[in-house]
Amino acid sequence: MRTSEAERRQAVQDIRSSEDIVIELLRNARDAHASQIFVASSKEGDARSFTVVDDGDGIPPSMHRRVFDSRVTSKLDTSHLDKWGIHGRGMALFSISENAERAFVQDSLPGLGTSIRVVTDLKKVGERKDQSTLPRFIKGEGSEVAVRGPRNIARCCFEFAIEARNSCRVRLGSPTEVAAALYEHGCASLSELDRMFCADPSKLPLAKRLATAQDPADFASLAAGLGLDISPRSARRILDGDIDPAPDLLEAVVIEPADGPAKPKGGSRRPHAACGPSPSFDRADVDSLKRSTLRAFAGFADKYYLSDDVEPSVRIERGRVVVSVPLVVRDDVP
Repeated sequence: MRTSEAERRQAVQDIRSSEDIVIELLRNARDAHASQIFVASSKEGDARSFTVVDDGDGIPPSMHRRVFDSRVTSKLDTSHLDKWGIHGRGMALFSISENAERAFVQDSLPGLGTSIRVVTDLKKVGERKDQSTLPRFIKGEGSEVAVRGPRNIARCCFEFAIEARNSCRVRLGSPTEVAAALYEHGCASLSELDRMFCADPSKLPLAKRLATAQDPADFASLAAGLGLDISPRSARRILDGDIDPAPDLLEAVVIEPADGPAKPKGGSRRPHAACGPSPSFDRADVDSLKRSTLRAFAGFADKYYLSDDVEPSVRIERGRVVVSVPLVVRDDVP
């Protein structure tokens, strides 16, 4: 099918920012009847990456490339109107691919869900400078709730989660946090026997596959198959329960009274700034902080017979940057 110049011009108008892309990917998953949507977002230099995994209808392999053409869709439903406009005409993924450096179906099969990966150049497709501020929800008169804060990626995802709350749930985080959330989801929905004796994870829904991992290397390989690039060390920390899963955004909403901030409910946890270090800190800076921490830790480790071959973790927690170093006793300790 030929693409007209008018359609190309419209695609440029439809996608002007990272925020536009994430909304279109969320709407696409919702229209595929997904009940769970996992959004992994990361930034490295001038590149913004999104990986969206859902448990929706899935896309036949023959359509994996074609869905990025104009006026092509794998869905049977007709287009409909929501608060962001008309959707379902087969133009959303086309508009994304026209503006992104890369946009492709990472994996998808009918009935097993979909993983879509998008990488953009922020010099061409920009985004809000403040990606670390979470939206605030302030109660007004009656049942009205006002939303405050920059219209960044986090706010777009929160607003979508609220709008689509009757049909699907949204989780947002870094690739590692989303991998942890997918692992948690799979463990909750598969039996121990299914997890231990799964001969072919590719036969399972995408959102459940990580729960079948037998070791960190297997976990990292399965995650890569979903479009989530994590190291075996991070995989080990997920399997050990050391990484918090990306939060369910509906559970993270705190509505403040008009006269002041609301106190969080006991035991509840709001996601930290933009759900991970990636949106608020450059990955290179985080890696530099980790290396500096390991250098400072080396003398301590040597004195107490601890291994310095470990990977520190960096997270934002209640307005603080928390750096943690795993304590592992060396194998050569008598």
